[in-house]
Amino acid sequence: MKKGLLVGLQTSWTLGKIIFPITLIVTILSYTPVLDWIARILAPMMGWIGLPGEAAIPLVLGNVLNLYAAIGAILTMDLTVKEVFILAVMLSFSHNLFVESAVAVKIGIRMSVVLAVRLGLAFFSALMIHWLWQGGGEQAQYGFVSGTGQPEVDGWMGVIWQGVSSATLGIIQIALIVIPIMIFVQIMKDLNWLQVFSRWMSPFTRMLGIRENTSTTLASGLLFGLAFGAGVMIQAAKEDKVKKKDLYLVFIFLVACHAVIEDTLIFIPLGIPVLPLLIIRLVTAIILTMIIAYIWNRVEKKQEFAGKETTSYEY
Repeated sequence: MKKGLLVGLQTSWTLGKIIFPITLIVTILSYTPVLDWIARILAPMMGWIGLPGEAAIPLVLGNVLNLYAAIGAILTMDLTVKEVFILAVMLSFSHNLFVESAVAVKIGIRMSVVLAVRLGLAFFSALMIHWLWQGGGEQAQYGFVSGTGQPEVDGWMGVIWQGVSSATLGIIQIALIVIPIMIFVQIMKDLNWLQVFSRWMSPFTRMLGIRENTSTTLASGLLFGLAFGAGVMIQAAKEDKVKKKDLYLVFIFLVACHAVIEDTLIFIPLGIPVLPLLIIRLVTAIILTMIIAYIWNRVEKKQEFAGKETTSYEY
């Protein structure tokens, strides 16, 4: 428990150094005209994916801030069920980009890969839903949602204080999740339960084309989110010697499907079918990871074969 606590504190500190400054900057920007300016730029392309121009606002808020801010914006708009569903799917794949992308870079994942996968999945899924789903034309009926919207502040000092408060709260939330996970993981390691858990997960990890030692990271990310899964991943990369390829594949899977409980239930008050939303995320994550793993393995085999031919020729 002592070792798990120390590892949890160290991991929380590592994530906190990333999350605090980004959350502070983004929160301050949210009280400036910058986000509205970005939304106006994006508005013309909203029609391509079946959304009105004003839908750019929740997309920007969700990607720059979080899902709660995006839902707060959606609640102020008169949208159809189909339009809300498109927004929900897009935001499920792509939200909180600054923080979660920075965490990915800390692990060793390229920023370009994270942005390409998340934004690519968001817009591709929106196009597919817009083209294939002919229903959902009725007006969306919103339920009660708490904790949405930006609090009112007075003056720049108030804005800065709000940013510091949000950043500090974010780090505390990270620590409250990461530290217990790390203690539990350490107990599982010392009692050899982790090997049993890895064997249970092995059929799923083999299907995805990744090794068993990524099972804890997968489970953490699926249940608790990308940042929390990344915290476990940072430690796993140090202790379990997880290969770079497996890190990429696990992160790509979690980019498409993470925090399945919270990120699914949060959309229930918007009056959309959430089970299809969960299925879309899970199936997309599995298929995308399997395809990338297959291509990666083929490339590795070709490079290995080419290396053997070169060696024989030189000999």
